[in-house]
Amino acid sequence: MKSGEFSKYRSAQKRLHEILERAEFGDSASKRADVLLSTLVIVNVIAITLESVPTIYKNYETTFYLIELFSVCIFTIEYLGRVWSAPSQIDGPTTFTSSLRSRVNYMLSFSGIIDLLSILPFYLRSFFPYLDLRILRTLRLLRILKLSHYNSAMEDLFEAIFEERKSFFAASYLFVIVFIVSSSLIYFAEHRHHPSGFQSIPDSMYWALITLTTVGYGDITPITAAGKVIAVVSAILGVFVVALMTGIVATAFNAQMERRNLIFEEHVRNALLDGFLDSSEKADLEILRKKFGMSKRRAESLVEQVRSFQNKSK
Repeated sequence: MKSGEFSKYRSAQKRLHEILERAEFGDSASKRADVLLSTLVIVNVIAITLESVPTIYKNYETTFYLIELFSVCIFTIEYLGRVWSAPSQIDGPTTFTSSLRSRVNYMLSFSGIIDLLSILPFYLRSFFPYLDLRILRTLRLLRILKLSHYNSAMEDLFEAIFEERKSFFAASYLFVIVFIVSSSLIYFAEHRHHPSGFQSIPDSMYWALITLTTVGYGDITPITAAGKVIAVVSAILGVFVVALMTGIVATAFNAQMERRNLIFEEHVRNALLDGFLDSSEKADLEILRKKFGMSKRRAESLVEQVRSFQNKSK
């Protein structure tokens, strides 16, 4: 391939990657792709949910099939496009080996696996019609995870947990210990008197999980005095441990928002060194605002705060 043709090839890969990823400020093509794919995912989740109602499915079976067929076509094109454009993220010259590695890395990534699983049920059902439809429908519901391509909420959650991973894993470790101990104790206390509800320690884990998370369905309850004491202690410990895990995640989220505010303020401060924001600086701040998921009101408030502070400092 000639250098000019290769340059166009790489440019096409890069542009397709930009379109398929979360839209940047001012990229109308990418924005339209985001809206189309996000809407399609939501329509699919609604359709799959309604399919489980026998009367609705019987009356609109053809409609459901057409929605599925159209969705699979679009999602297949998207998946192949992501695989093809993956090498555009390689810095420097690309080789066959590096291009292949980048494509395999995408296909084995969390996003790549979700993208594949979103179309796989259709092809499996087409080539292997004897497969269990319930399993295939469950796999189709994984399409809702595709929304993580176009919304940073899940990414923010994982990032927040990762930042506080040591504290979160310590709390999770404590929860697992309490969970196993509660399951074991309630089994030994209740098994002889309530064998149907506490047949084994694994069976007792259901009760322990429901109790520790303070859900308390009440379908399985202890009947012995020892079992009731274990239930009370388990419920109290569950409140503490679950609250601890929730608090760690909430604190991590707040810290993440504060860091983003500080980064945004720093960019605003640098942009206002000459006393005003030109169009290029406003565009850069708008890109950063959207990247951080910050509301326009919040961004404008931070700009005014920085401007007011700089005016007072003069």
